[in-house]
Amino acid sequence: MALRTDNHGALHSSAGWLKNYYFARFGFSAIWVALAFTLAGTMPAFAAVMLVAYPLWDAAANFADASRSGGLGRNTSQMLNFVVSLITAAAVAVALSRSNNAVLQVFGVWAALAGLLQLVTGARRWKTFGAQWAMILSGAQSMLAGGFMLKVAAGPDPVGIADIAPYAAFGAFYFLVAAVWLTIGDARRGSGGVTA
Repeated sequence: MALRTDNHGALHSSAGWLKNYYFARFGFSAIWVALAFTLAGTMPAFAAVMLVAYPLWDAAANFADASRSGGLGRNTSQMLNFVVSLITAAAVAVALSRSNNAVLQVFGVWAALAGLLQLVTGARRWKTFGAQWAMILSGAQSMLAGGFMLKVAAGPDPVGIADIAPYAAFGAFYFLVAAVWLTIGDARRGSGGVTA
């Protein structure tokens, strides 16, 4: 009986961490999008820093999340996401010296791969935590966004950080939905209700 109580406590603690994690990811992405549409548009050097920082943040976030769930070794999809995001940050830094189209191509490939890995992570957590439907939808949307970015990057029109911002905005939206969903679930459990 004590073991079941301990397991319930550990699960509740993990769910609390996940909720805060989703809120943090929403907050970062929302700020990034706001800056992409304002300061970054007139400050190329600042935009360059933002473009490298975005995948670095994703790598750090995946590392932190996996660390709370047994480490990278026990969470293959997050380990791969961590590695892919680090490689992406380096690739973006190189692409910045070539062209904005090259940067958008790197982001397109990353969005597709990261989306697939996020979808896998969400599916793996489906039976344990709530709100994973939002993460699965986010992963699927990210894969589609990656394909769209690759298409735009191959076109004749000039591109920039504003072409990446909508992708980040959708990501922020899904993280907010997941965080709010978990918050509602906590409130229902606290009042003795049943969550879906």
